[in-house]
Order: sequence, then C-alpha cells, then structure tokens
Amino acid sequence: MSSWRPGTVAPAGDRPGLTAEQVQRGTALDRFLADHPWVQPAAPLPVVLLLAAPTALVVSETVAGATALGLFAPGGRLQDLVPAVWLAGAGLGALVLVVRRWRPLAVTAVLTVLAVLSLRVAGVLGVLGVCLAWALRAVAARYGARTAWLTGAAVLVVVTVALWRWQVIGLSEVLLWSGGVGESAGDGPPVQQLTEPEFSEGRRSWTVMLTLTLLVLGAVTGAGVRERRLHAHDVAERYAAVARERDASAALARADERARIAREVHDVVAHSVSVMVALSDGAASALDRAPDASRQALAELSRTGREALQDMRGVLGTLGAQDAGGPAAPTETDLRVVVDRFRAAGLPLTTSGLDTPLPADTALRLAVVRIVSEGLTNVLRHAPGTPAAGVALRRTGTVVEVEVVDAGGTRAGSGGGAQRGLVGMRERAGLLGGHVEAGPGDGGGWRVRVVLPADAADEGTDERTDEGTDERTDEGTDEGDRA
Repeated sequence: MSSWRPGTVAPAGDRPGLTAEQVQRGTALDRFLADHPWVQPAAPLPVVLLLAAPTALVVSETVAGATALGLFAPGGRLQDLVPAVWLAGAGLGALVLVVRRWRPLAVTAVLTVLAVLSLRVAGVLGVLGVCLAWALRAVAARYGARTAWLTGAAVLVVVTVALWRWQVIGLSEVLLWSGGVGESAGDGPPVQQLTEPEFSEGRRSWTVMLTLTLLVLGAVTGAGVRERRLHAHDVAERYAAVARERDASAALARADERARIAREVHDVVAHSVSVMVALSDGAASALDRAPDASRQALAELSRTGREALQDMRGVLGTLGAQDAGGPAAPTETDLRVVVDRFRAAGLPLTTSGLDTPLPADTALRLAVVRIVSEGLTNVLRHAPGTPAAGVALRRTGTVVEVEVVDAGGTRAGSGGGAQRGLVGMRERAGLLGGHVEAGPGDGGGWRVRVVLPADAADEGTDERTDEGTDERTDEGTDEGDRA
C-alpha cells in the first residue's frame, strides 16, 4: 500500500498519476456518469421511447386527418399500421443503440436497414431518424470526423432514396394534415377518395432536410466528444511528461549531491589519512635515532587527525542541514600550513607565491586549498621518495593559476588509484569556470596545472607584505625530518 499523501513528494512509483478519465470528470454530470457507467449505454432507451409515444399519437392523427381530406380511402390499413410500425421502429432502434459505444458502425448499418424497412412497410421513417443521428455521434466520437462524414453521407443517400420512393407520412404531412378532421367535419364527405397521396417532391424534401440536420448534429456533437477525450489524454500525457522530467531532475540532483558528498569525503579522508600514514611511518622509523623528530611527527599526526575529524563533522553536518548544498569549508585554509603539513610528512617541497593575494570569493579560496591538498596527496601516494616537488601559486590579471609538480618517485606507489581526486579537481575547477591540465611533466614526474578565473576588482583584497613569494626548500632534510 502506498504511503504517499497529497502535498508531499513521493517516489515516482508511489506517486499516483493523472489519468484521462480524471481530467474528463470536470462537472457533476461527468462524475455521475463515471461513477455509473451503465447510464450512458442505456440512455437512448427512455429518451427514444418517450419521444416515440407522443409522436405516434400525432402520426395517427395525421393519418386520420388525411383520410378525412380524402387522401386515403376510409378503413385503410394505414390507420393502424403507421402507428404500430412507428412504435416498433422506435423500440428496436433504442435497443440497438445500447451497444453503439462498442460497435458504432455496425449499429449505424442496422439502423439504416430498419429505416428502409420502416419506409417500405408503412411509408414512415419515424424516430429512427433520431436513432441514426445518435449512432453517427458514436461513430464520430470513436473514429473521427472523416469517418463520421463518410458514414453520414452513405446513410443520407440510402435513406433519401428509400423515402423518395416509399414515404407516405413525413414532416410536411404531419404539419399539413394533422388538422384535417376538424376542418372537414361539417362539410360532408370528401370530394375525392385516394388510396395514397399524390407524389410531391416538396413534401419529401422536408423530411430529407430534417434527416440531414439530425445527421449533421450527431456528427458535430460526436466530434466534440472525441476532441474532449483527446484533449484529456493530451493533458494526462503532458502531466506524465512533467512528472517524468521532475523525477529525472530529482534523480540528477541526487546524483550530483552524492558526487559532491563523495568529493568532500575524499578530500577530507584521503588527504588527511595519507598525511597521517606518512607521519606515522616516519615517526616509527626515526623513533630510536631521532626521538625529537618522532615526537614532532606524532604531534603533527594528532593535529592532522583532529582536523580531519572536525572536517568530517562539517561534511556530515551539511547532510542534515535544510539549506545544505554548498561544500563544507576545510578547517585549515592557510596554504602555508597545508604545505608545511606535507613537508612534515616527508615531501621535499619548494613553494612559490603562497602569499599571493586571492579574491574574497570563498569558493575560489576553498578550491585552491583542496586542489593543492589533492595534488600533494597524489605525490605522497604515487611518487614516494621523489627528490623534488613544488607548489606554485600565481595571479595574473583575472586568472589564478595553481601548479603542483614532482620529479617522479624512486619507489613503487601505493596503487593506481581510482582517479577520483583528479575528477574532483576538474569538477571544482569547472564549477568556477576554470580548467585542469594533468599529465607527465617535461622532465619526468607529474604536473598538474589549474587555471581559475578571478575578478580583477578583488586583486587587492588580501594584502600581505611578504614580497609575494616564499622560497623554501628541504633538499637537505634527513629521513627523520621527512617523517
């Protein structure tokens, strides 16, 4: 059972979709018909029968009036046959219409046959004209306007030919002759006695026009029903497309958030742990012959561990914050301190430009710290025993350049790695509009160069008076000092 509630965000599988039926249930009548599906198929029965009963009486009076006018011989069969066929046609037509939603073309054909039979037997079309319009409405609603117009044209031709040949009582006859009884009551017997009225194109045309009007009305209303249904399906499809797009966006956001968290955890854990491992190895190797250096390395190890723990708490803290979304700032943002930590881990570092004024942008400063830490961590892991490594920071105009190089290791590294650090550097630089160049150096080893755009207006924000460079080497550091 789904736990989704309105007003909450649910996974795509638990969130109910909008259906075309729900779109169509806009009014109270639509909702009633949707809740009672048997009403629509059965609707023609009472409507057609209620229409047939009074019109049968009118037709019976028309036959009596025509007889009084001398248009029919008294005592003829039409007096009883016409009302009976009228009612029978209405009843059969109403029953056939019940299945119009499932077989509209077949229902239209059957009703056309009934109309021809009614005209042939009694000379009346009756309520079957209304039934034909109702069936054509179902055709238009299911198959579209083109099929409906072609079907309606075929029905009109067949019915017109039949009524032109056999019709006796039509619309004009009802209007002209239904009062004949009253008009001839005091005038004696009629002057003429006919078995049937004389043929009149004008009277037939009235019925043809009425049939045409009913068929057009049925096709138009059916087309409207179809358009409304297609619109409901279109709305449901658009809703589904929006829902899919929203789910895809949410999935991308989750993936981006996972990537960001993985990058931050990598920066905190990999950098600090690599330094801690190097410090512990150096302290262990120099414990007997250089105890002071060992104590210094252990102190640095402890400080690095505490800072790593604090950084990890910061990363975890952003996961629970409602406004989380930005990276957690590292505990140490001074490049000199970061570089000294790697010196203490044994890297023979040469640095340049660590005091270069940087913009006030926290994201850029954070990127510089993380990139330098990542580059030096890679040197520590993949180029152990390197005779030289360097960090250079430069700012020229609106560009900040960071370069980390090494001369190559003299021992095997600690594994090929998953290149997550390099990917993280590229992601950080890309978010700021910069780029990363990484590959073998000209004289061997490895070189990482990062270019980040910086606002020239902030060039003097970090005023430091150390002549912009810090040339420090540790080429003569012995094994205990490198610990």
